[in-house]
Amino acid sequence: MSPGSGEPDVRPYAGVDGCRGGWLVVLARYRGESRHPAAMDVRLCRHFQEVVELEDQPVITAVDMPIGLPDRFVPGGRRCDGDARTLLGPGWTSSIFNPPARAALDARDHAEAMRRQGGGLSIQSFNIQPRIREVDAMLTPAVQDRICEAHPELAFRHLNSGRPLTSRKHTEAGRQERVRLLREVFGERLPDAMTARYVLGGTAVGVDDILDACVLAHVAWLIHRREAYRVPATEPPRDARRLRMEIWF
Repeated sequence: MSPGSGEPDVRPYAGVDGCRGGWLVVLARYRGESRHPAAMDVRLCRHFQEVVELEDQPVITAVDMPIGLPDRFVPGGRRCDGDARTLLGPGWTSSIFNPPARAALDARDHAEAMRRQGGGLSIQSFNIQPRIREVDAMLTPAVQDRICEAHPELAFRHLNSGRPLTSRKHTEAGRQERVRLLREVFGERLPDAMTARYVLGGTAVGVDDILDACVLAHVAWLIHRREAYRVPATEPPRDARRLRMEIWF
């Protein structure tokens, strides 16, 4: 019998990263109190609703997408965004985008989005608005108890004993560095990113998407074990829909 819902002592944990083809999902299945997964698999979901409604329901899902949005423009973004930049340090802060205000999520263009939220918005944040809108439509405070915002660069830094990585994820050296860190927690069960990309489609998924989703699956497992870290470290603020504005790693 394969690990999964058919074995009561095996629990899945999911890491999710937005990609060109939709949502890249890595499921890590742990048996009992083992610190290494019994199995891992990679799949592609077209819509975030499919992630929320996975048949083999993960105990915790960690997703690299903002959860909990401000009502209007806030200089510097949410508190968790500022705290995350401080942890990442100089040279790495560009990976943290301030999310748009909820009122700007369905804006037709960049200028309208800035007008609606009453302030600036990076083009990177505007470009991922459809993904943010998908997540926001599915999240409630109850759903947030099992689907959490996380950040892969913070997670990799945590795996690297809190030290900055030496190379960017889009470089070969950066990929090798991240694979080395992932092997320390997943061992032989770590999926081969190049093979997974070939199976799912090279135009739909990038190698860095797969590695990011892998480290987020580890974060999901850490959250369940209460071994993960969060910014802010104290009780996070909540948005108008009572969603916590926090980032796990």
